[in-house]
Amino acid sequence: MSKSQSRKLSLKDFTKLHGHVGTFPPPSLLWKLIALFPQGHVMSLPFYQKFHQHYDRSYRNKDLRTTMSQYHQEKKRSAIYTHGSTAYSSRSSAAHRQESEAFSRATSASYQQQASLATQSALATAVSRKAASAYDYGYSHGLTDSSLMLEDYSSGLSPQTKRARKSLLSGEEKENLPSDYMVPIFSGRQKHVSGITDTEEERIKEAAAYIAQRNLLASEEGIIASKQATVSKQATASKQATVSKQATASKQATVSKQATASKQATASKQATVSKQATVSKQSTSTLHQEEVLEKKSRKVAIREKAEQLSLRKTLEETEAFHKKLNEDNLLHAPDFVIKPRSHTVWEKENVILHCSVSGWPEPRVTWYKNQVPINVHANPGKYVIESRYGMHTLEINACDFEDTAQYRASAMNAKGEFSAYASVVVKRYKGELDETGFHARVSTMPPSFAVTPYGYASKFEIHFDEKFDVSFGREGETMSLGCRVVITPEIKHFQPEIQWYRNGELVSPSKWVQTHWSGDRATLTFSHLNKEDEGLYTIHARMGDYYEQYSAYVFVRDADAEIEGAPASPLDVVCLEANKDYIIISWKQPAVDGGSPILGYFIDKCEVGTDSWSQCNDTPVKFARFPVTGLIEGRSYIFRVRAVNKTGIGLPSRVSEPVAALDPAEKARLKSRPSAPWTGQIIVTEEEPTEGIIPGPPTDLSVTEATRSYVVLSWKPPRQRGHEGILYFVEKCDAETENWQRVNTELPVKSPRFALFDLAEGKSYRFRVRCSNSAGVGEPSEATDVTVVGDKLDIPKAPGNVIPSRNTDTSVVVTWEESKDAKELVGYYIESSVVGSGKWEPCNNNPVKGSRFTCHGLTTGQSYIFRVRAVNAAGLSEYSQNSEAIEVKAAIAAPSPPCDITCLESFHDSMVLGWKQPDKTGGAEITGYYVNYREVIDGVPGRWREANIKAVSDEAYKISNLKENMVYQFQVAAMNIAGLGVPSAVSECFKCEEWTIAVPGPPHSLKYSEVRKTSLVLQWKPPIHSGRTPVTGYFVDMKEASAKEDQWRGLNEAAIKNNYLRVQGLKEGESYVFRVRAINLTGVGKPSDLAGPVVAETRPGTKEVVVSVDDDGIISLNFECDQMAPNSEFTWSKDYVSTEDSPRLEVESKGNKTKMTFKDLGTEDLGIYSCDVTNTDGIASSYLIDEEELKRLLALSQEHKFPTVPVKSELAVEILEKGQVRFWMQAEKLSGNAKVNYIFSDKEIFEGPKYKMHIDRNTGIIEMFMEKLQDEDEGTYTFQLQDGRATGHSTLVLIGDVYKKLQKEAEFQRQEWIRKQGPHFAEYLSWEVTGECNVLLKCKVANIKKETHIVWYKDEREISVDEKHDFKDGICTLLITEFSKKDAGIYEVILKDDRGKDKSRLKLVDEAFKDLMSEVCKMIALSATDLKIQSTAEGIRLYSFVTYYLEDLKVNWSHNGTAIKYSDRVKTGVTGEQIWLQINEPTPNDKGKYVMELFDGKTGHQKTVDLSGQAYDEAFAEFQRLKQAAIAEKNRARVVGGLPDVVTIQEGKALNLTCIVWGDPTPEVSWLKNERPLASDDHCNLKFEAGKTAYFTISGVSTADSGKYGLVVKNKYGSEISDFTVSVFIPEEEARIATAEAQKGSKSK
Repeated sequence: MSKSQSRKLSLKDFTKLHGHVGTFPPPSLLWKLIALFPQGHVMSLPFYQKFHQHYDRSYRNKDLRTTMSQYHQEKKRSAIYTHGSTAYSSRSSAAHRQESEAFSRATSASYQQQASLATQSALATAVSRKAASAYDYGYSHGLTDSSLMLEDYSSGLSPQTKRARKSLLSGEEKENLPSDYMVPIFSGRQKHVSGITDTEEERIKEAAAYIAQRNLLASEEGIIASKQATVSKQATASKQATVSKQATASKQATVSKQATASKQATASKQATVSKQATVSKQSTSTLHQEEVLEKKSRKVAIREKAEQLSLRKTLEETEAFHKKLNEDNLLHAPDFVIKPRSHTVWEKENVILHCSVSGWPEPRVTWYKNQVPINVHANPGKYVIESRYGMHTLEINACDFEDTAQYRASAMNAKGEFSAYASVVVKRYKGELDETGFHARVSTMPPSFAVTPYGYASKFEIHFDEKFDVSFGREGETMSLGCRVVITPEIKHFQPEIQWYRNGELVSPSKWVQTHWSGDRATLTFSHLNKEDEGLYTIHARMGDYYEQYSAYVFVRDADAEIEGAPASPLDVVCLEANKDYIIISWKQPAVDGGSPILGYFIDKCEVGTDSWSQCNDTPVKFARFPVTGLIEGRSYIFRVRAVNKTGIGLPSRVSEPVAALDPAEKARLKSRPSAPWTGQIIVTEEEPTEGIIPGPPTDLSVTEATRSYVVLSWKPPRQRGHEGILYFVEKCDAETENWQRVNTELPVKSPRFALFDLAEGKSYRFRVRCSNSAGVGEPSEATDVTVVGDKLDIPKAPGNVIPSRNTDTSVVVTWEESKDAKELVGYYIESSVVGSGKWEPCNNNPVKGSRFTCHGLTTGQSYIFRVRAVNAAGLSEYSQNSEAIEVKAAIAAPSPPCDITCLESFHDSMVLGWKQPDKTGGAEITGYYVNYREVIDGVPGRWREANIKAVSDEAYKISNLKENMVYQFQVAAMNIAGLGVPSAVSECFKCEEWTIAVPGPPHSLKYSEVRKTSLVLQWKPPIHSGRTPVTGYFVDMKEASAKEDQWRGLNEAAIKNNYLRVQGLKEGESYVFRVRAINLTGVGKPSDLAGPVVAETRPGTKEVVVSVDDDGIISLNFECDQMAPNSEFTWSKDYVSTEDSPRLEVESKGNKTKMTFKDLGTEDLGIYSCDVTNTDGIASSYLIDEEELKRLLALSQEHKFPTVPVKSELAVEILEKGQVRFWMQAEKLSGNAKVNYIFSDKEIFEGPKYKMHIDRNTGIIEMFMEKLQDEDEGTYTFQLQDGRATGHSTLVLIGDVYKKLQKEAEFQRQEWIRKQGPHFAEYLSWEVTGECNVLLKCKVANIKKETHIVWYKDEREISVDEKHDFKDGICTLLITEFSKKDAGIYEVILKDDRGKDKSRLKLVDEAFKDLMSEVCKMIALSATDLKIQSTAEGIRLYSFVTYYLEDLKVNWSHNGTAIKYSDRVKTGVTGEQIWLQINEPTPNDKGKYVMELFDGKTGHQKTVDLSGQAYDEAFAEFQRLKQAAIAEKNRARVVGGLPDVVTIQEGKALNLTCIVWGDPTPEVSWLKNERPLASDDHCNLKFEAGKTAYFTISGVSTADSGKYGLVVKNKYGSEISDFTVSVFIPEEEARIATAEAQKGSKSK
């Protein structure tokens, strides 16, 4: 029996094998039994795992394996480890002794009912002593009661397969046992037996017999109490009788319940009644017996120790063997031996998280902070991650509050992933506020108060500044959303809780998106935009019980397709369902199909930890859900989807989250862990693991999903299933037949769900499922109803009634009626199109739900139409009808309230108020303001009164008829064409009294414009109250918006008289505020209200004023604005004073463009010209005209009034192909009215037979052509240009040698053109040497046709060419192989046809031939291989190969720098392509460096080899071997000839064979028959004569002589066997006679 088989033995089989049937095995056999269940092999494999190696071995219960491993890691803490059981003592030994005595009493009472009184009394006494001793021994060595728990070990055979009997396991331990099947296992428990039932009493009685047997048998090992020596000796003497009695008692204890119920009940009652009475007595007795113990003898102890060591060694060898035999046993998923522990630390301290992980292959550990991987390189010095000897650590240096987080250690290998969590809380020292209270949303203050360092604040005010707007991105790009969060009042160390939401769902940090808080600014960053990121983003800021939020939409456009016309990528790839056999993947269809319908989708999978993608489906699927099969159980995968249309395959989607191929119940089990370590107790079942019952049929079978591509079945496992796991087989049949076919024959299903593919669309099927295990295949389930293969989910209907409405100047709100009767609706896609363009663009790339959507990113002033379509998993609906056209412009609303009301001047009965205009005008120009006032008496305000009936247009107003010394409050409301806006906040209290101050009042109406990243323009109006003297100037102050009041700084040292100032030197991105103070002769007045805050930045799309000069020299300033509101207007000013009535300027505006023209630019026009756009957010630009700019513009104007034609290329001449002469020049630009005059030597020439003129006004090229140059054409050529008012000219002089050279070149080109009219050579004949050392003669031909012939000549004799020239690429070649002297000569090639002929000659004689031969020899030398060393029977040969050899190639050999003198022993030569040097009978003097030099006539080429040291030794040794081998081969024994292969001979004939043998020395000869030695006798005569002739003779052959014969010849140099076959046949007559006689003989018998 093999070791692997022995592990499956039950207890009763083990006793049968050892001859102990009906009795419990002795302790020595118990040791062997326990050794058969080594650690890690406690469960037998299910039947399908025995025969299918591809199934995952992790099918074994992991909870039990994990518990065992935890237990063995703790074994050092136990006091004793024996028989595979370990326990931990938690109770006093005295209590255990009392309970053990009680059990012994109960056992004794039960035996008194079944045997004679004397025998039973002795046995009960022995049992009591032995049980007590065993318990006392265990407790004294640290064992708990669980180690000695009573169990049922009955060996009675059952006729039927049955479950393991109930054990005394606690409820918690039962939960940790496998629930789906039962196998023989080792399990442990720690629950003490108390309060047992009647049924359990029976089990205890049966187990008590086993305890008695075990303790009595232990007497062999010498554990005997001294006071009971006499009784023990008697028991030892009558050992066999005692054992027999014990067997009888055991049998009596295991009889049926009906036969022994009354006796057992009586015994139980007696044991219960006497329990309390006998506890103290037996305790006293046991303690007394325990006082004196005898130790085991040294011989017994040594023998037991040796047996233990031997069994342990056998166990280790067996485990090692099986691990090598099955590598799957080595693989197991990661598990945390030591999990990271949470920490609470002070700021600035370091913290280290430790963990230890087991698993094979060795897991890779990754650390996460709040689910985001920790990047060590992104924060140098902050984190230190180490892994040493299985211990993994994360060290966080100098902790601060930002390090308060949840940290995760993720361990992953090929078998799966497992995580452990720990929290780190960072606290501040006493005296500093801890902000974790806000983060944890813990508040101990009343809801209406917030704590501050200075007491209580009534509320927090939260504002968002520098807010993010509607954003547009593209797939793959990065994007950041951010805004500044302002909390009032500001509290040190208290930070708000910032949360981000997308479409109402909380955004968690991941590898795609990260959040950041810098103390006052919140940022959401997308490292890689995906369409899944599109949506409405909301920032939610909470401070205590107060919160505020802000939202804006983010649009993500598709990335550019790799293949033009391919569809966009799908999105939202998620796992809908996962189990062992498949994973269902779903996705959303893209909005863009690339211009042609999407044919379907391909799904790709990738195993986690690898980067290898594989396609899951061969044909595209249209349904947006797909079950992926072919997965490995327990492995994790990620998925992606690609769309395909007729153009090609689009980009892949974003990958899904990892998902494991496990059943949901298995996932939940893996996430949980046992609550207590395994105690090590062994429970042995009496069934074989492979024995079981056939499972019943599954129930509740149904079709949960059906598409044209697949059908998904679902069912419930059967109630009757046996102890082991079950598999499923799915069957199908056509609806009209009963012909059932098994679908998954090769791969059984492990989960109660299955996806079927390859079904015929439109065909009807029924399905059923069978269960199977090792016992067999069960009955089928009830068949499903008829299912028609096809999409059950219909494509939604088109939406209706699409209505657009105005929103902003770049967006439109679109509403529609939702699709009717739509099922599983994913959302809607909206598209827009500019009216008349016919091109549709998607407004969203992520489907939106509901019936309303705001389409952003539209062009102001354009008219658009819209359409909508719905989408679900089945596909996209038809488009809705197009909406009505709508022009994109902002919806008009009432203006926002004015702000910053201040008193500009006060009199005894009136006051002058000023204020700032509203931040938002409502999309229309503000038409006026209304002022209200009220009296305030003793702090009590009165009722409001109107100050003006008619709206005032200025931002200041004088209120009359006020009461002197009365206190007033004011509020202002703005108005536009949409109506009256909300009134402003109530102003401060102002007292109506006569101002008598001498300094001026504050300037008012401050505004800023032309804001750029480093500058802006600040404007204001003079104060209403100028003081006692007029205002003489102004001072402008500035500070950062966040700076304190004492940090104001002046921008001008001296007062400026202008009412404006260009502020320079700003820092980009910084926010500033400004104020202005007026000055008169008395002094400086009060500062104005603040202007700002304003951020120094150049906004996208900002344009500047541009100066231009037209063709008439008119100078103008131009400005364009793309962000105008419908009612916006352009206003021009000079030095920020309106130029509306200026007689020197003329303004023209149209659409979004404006132009201001100078009528006569002069010095009086110097200044700053600015253009403002009303009803916008401060859009403006300016242009400075100073003295230098004035000079430049005037010069440019003059140039435009009197222009010249700019010349790009001056007049030049060139010779064309036919010998024509071309004169040409090129102007920069020519209009359609340009004219040219051609002048030759001061005379104008015109187009005619001799001259041809041409003008290309698009390119500005002017040309003149002449067919031929004659002598009278020598002179000067000029082209005169006129284009409108612009003129120009260019001249070329052709006189003397210049003209003669040009004339000669023209004639040559003319003759060449004539030659090229027929076949001709584009390149004349030349030669080259190929890499194969051949000579190739080649030329390039042109203008040839099929009839063109080419003829080669050498020395005027035609060369016949084997191949016909095809003139491929116009190249004509002649290949000369192995070129030599005989190939010298004059080569000529002629082209000819009916159009003419051309020829080319090449002389290969004299020096030309020498040059060619030198090149050929050079190529041969370069082709030489490295020198090699070869040993032969004669000596050592050095050789090299060349392509081929020529005598012109000189070969020289040298040895150690000296030329070799050739002799009979050392000689050189050439054999074919091999150049060699032979050294016969080499000696040590032949060692050294050898050089072969190949001289090509010009250069030498060397090849070297070192024949010394090891190279020489190896070559010489090989030479000796080959020499001896040659001698041996020459002289070895061999059969020269004479024997046939087959001899066929008739029975009775004589057989004579003769063969010749040769060898030196003379060989020995022997014969074989059928590979056995054959000796010579009278029947078979074998002779060998003269040392060379062998004779084989059989006088009369018979059928017994048939067979295979062999002649073996042998001498000291070798042997040889020559085989032949002899076949003896019987004639037909004799065969018939023999057959007949045989038949007669059989009948007679």
